[in-house]
Amino acid sequence: MPNADLKLKSPPWLKNADGKTRRIGVELEMSGLELDTIASLVANHFNLTTSSDGRYVRTLKGDNAGEWTVELDYDRLKKMGRKELGDKTFSDKVNRSSEELLAWAAKALVPVEVISPPLPLDRLKDVEGLVKCLRKKGAKGTADRAVNAFGLQLNPELASHEANHITACLKAFMCLYDWLYKRADIDLTRRITSYVDPFPTAYIKKIIKTDYRPELTDLIDDYLMDNPTRNRALDMLPLFKHLDEQRVLDKTDDELIKARPTFHYRLPNCDIDNPKWGIYKAWNDWVEVERLAADENRLQACCQAYEEYLRSPLKRLFTDWSKILEKQWLNP
Repeated sequence: MPNADLKLKSPPWLKNADGKTRRIGVELEMSGLELDTIASLVANHFNLTTSSDGRYVRTLKGDNAGEWTVELDYDRLKKMGRKELGDKTFSDKVNRSSEELLAWAAKALVPVEVISPPLPLDRLKDVEGLVKCLRKKGAKGTADRAVNAFGLQLNPELASHEANHITACLKAFMCLYDWLYKRADIDLTRRITSYVDPFPTAYIKKIIKTDYRPELTDLIDDYLMDNPTRNRALDMLPLFKHLDEQRVLDKTDDELIKARPTFHYRLPNCDIDNPKWGIYKAWNDWVEVERLAADENRLQACCQAYEEYLRSPLKRLFTDWSKILEKQWLNP
């Protein structure tokens, strides 16, 4: 197989909203190795130092891009792990027993998550190298067991915070969703959970209208009306919280929403133990979203075609939109 970095496509926008090199955060969920083993492997791979933030979180420092985090991806357990538990009182013993029970269950059901800092786009090849290292040492991904609802999440910075740019990217994502979903080959366990729910059809129809060009406040309000949840294949809440925190807080009090100037693409599986899998697969598919968004004429025509497709029961019954996309709207 050729070097994975040669497969990484270049997006249409290389600068962020501040005119600096765009960055991307990567989140990898896996099992098969202990928390400290994974933290040690990541630290050794990038020559970092490790510190503990409780019993279930490791912070890795020394990367010019920022801190890496390796954690057990279970919020309640992480909170318990930050508390100092003694054994003096009955309450201490009950709390420790509860935590140990949760930790035992977590090993079977909850992934360890490796979270990168915002990395320059050209460092995606470094993450590919980390994937190979973890795979070699025994990391397991989505397909290893039926209960592994593990995902890869990409957090690419926006090229602009203007409403028209965000709207164009949303339109492109809606148009390409069926193709992305088919390409991602979503694991059954992830399909039956709510982690990557599709957008409501009514919202899709609203977004892809060729005359839908809202102001930023209206764009956020429209999104929150139909999607006041993180459980979307493209979670826009971190971005919208970054741009207008109070507007998001008025609709949802989910404390796990972290404000950041990025898209939060959470559709792909994390098949880290598959030698044919790599970050490049999900990234290259995402680049097609950006390329469509950057080509206004092609985007408008694609939106119009998708509108017609959704309005036609016969087209939906006898044709496959993802195949239409491949033939007519991708890689022009």
